[in-house]
Amino acid sequence: MKNKGKGSNNFLVQGSILAAASILAKIIGLIYRVPLTNILGDKGNSYYSTANEIYSIILMISSFSLPLAVSKLMSERIHRGEIKNANRVFLCAVRFAVLSGGVLSLITYAFAGLLTKYVMNIELAKYGLRVLAPAILIFAITGTFRGFFQGLSNMMPTAVSQVIEQIINAVISVVCAAIMYQYGLDLAKEQGNDLLAPAWGAAGATFGTVASVTVALIFIMVVYSSYRKRWMRQLRSDTTKRLEPSAKIYRIIIMTILPIVLSTLIYNISNVVDQGIFNAVLKGQGYSEEQYATIWGIYVGKFRVLMNVPLSLASCLGPAIVPSLTAAMANRNKKDAVRKISSSIRFTMIFTIPCAFGMAALGGPIIQLLFHPTSGLPLSAGIMQAGALMIILYALSTLTTAILQGLSKLREPLIHNAIALVLHLICLFVLLRNFNLNIYAVIYANIFFALIVSVLNALAIKRYLSYRQEIYRTFVVPTLVSIIMAFGAYGVYHLFHLFAGNTISTIIAIAAGVVIYAVGLVSFHGITIDDMAGLPKKNLIIKVFRKLGLFR
Repeated sequence: MKNKGKGSNNFLVQGSILAAASILAKIIGLIYRVPLTNILGDKGNSYYSTANEIYSIILMISSFSLPLAVSKLMSERIHRGEIKNANRVFLCAVRFAVLSGGVLSLITYAFAGLLTKYVMNIELAKYGLRVLAPAILIFAITGTFRGFFQGLSNMMPTAVSQVIEQIINAVISVVCAAIMYQYGLDLAKEQGNDLLAPAWGAAGATFGTVASVTVALIFIMVVYSSYRKRWMRQLRSDTTKRLEPSAKIYRIIIMTILPIVLSTLIYNISNVVDQGIFNAVLKGQGYSEEQYATIWGIYVGKFRVLMNVPLSLASCLGPAIVPSLTAAMANRNKKDAVRKISSSIRFTMIFTIPCAFGMAALGGPIIQLLFHPTSGLPLSAGIMQAGALMIILYALSTLTTAILQGLSKLREPLIHNAIALVLHLICLFVLLRNFNLNIYAVIYANIFFALIVSVLNALAIKRYLSYRQEIYRTFVVPTLVSIIMAFGAYGVYHLFHLFAGNTISTIIAIAAGVVIYAVGLVSFHGITIDDMAGLPKKNLIIKVFRKLGLFR
């Protein structure tokens, strides 16, 4: 009962910790992408992103779902008081990770050239993909240890390891990219192929991923070693007589992972398929590889990087809410499950909607501030404006997918994502071929994809819990206040830009936007003191709001 009392708002606290770490990691990632983009250029960004996209898809097949699966299965057994069986789940998951990660690492290295040439139509990304191959095995093992702590509703080890991982990644990626870009320049002179420099630079950048995941694994294993004595005491005090056989656990792991893998794969593979279709169609329309690689590099190297910052909250509340919902459903406490779902969706929207509107209003200035592009600024700004709705819908669809998984409805996200993917691909092909929308076709098709997933997920949640999301404070108030904020920030930027440079004007405009949104959100009763009960450092936040005159 102790854990139960503690856990009422614990998922939001743990999710906030993980989200804060993830946002910090994303900001670090955003910062290092600036010098990395300057080194690689848009073509190099395209090679780098292509290698990472294929790597991410292979991770999803091999191990990306392991933290969620381990967390869910351990949480179920811990809730029943079966600590020994929870430990057996963890040990079986580690063995599974080594096997699946090792096999797919070897396959990736062997077939990197075929994947990049015939699937992605961008062959020189093979160098970066081969460098990434060992990281598949390392990430699989790391993910299992993260799942262990998440199953205990402790997000701190995952959060800290993510920040450490990103810091190492930032430093090594930039250094190795510069070294290997120079190596590529020498090869380009010998072989007469100017694309070798950005291709080898991208390969150098991917080495940062391998090094950072290795350091993250070492860190989380050290944390596990320090926790192991406490864990062993719990094992010794456990009186469970019926131990689950390993064969049964492996079967449960596979049956749990399979729908999550397929669902996650379909949900995320759209970006890889998008690039393949985009490159193929533009190639057929007479574009050169350099041209379509440059356009795609702007989309993934600038917009997608910035988009991932607000999306991190939804991505982190998902893993935090899964064990919490699993426990609520095991207790047959639908009221608690409904409250947690409502809180997680609401806080995600309160954070994501203003970020999307702010990026749309200040897209060009932000791109100029961060990346200092010598060309392609109008296209970058246009993508930022067109992609605002995509950010909101991807956050909602990501979180609602995790909610269904927490409710043990694993097949539904798979079906919803599959339906959305088919319709998405038809939409993309038509927009590219018949309307010649170029990269905007990719954005509009992704908006359509995320909208379908969000609607189908919402209908499924309503069906299983008779749940209806509160609309006014979750969607209406954040949207209205965000519109006011966007116009205010846009006006402040142009006012200061009359006598100040882009950097100062953008920073002041962003700060003004934050203040306008905070004042508006409280004024329209979009957030109250009671809403902050589940947040870490709530007293400090309330005190700051009171000093600003926002709360009485």
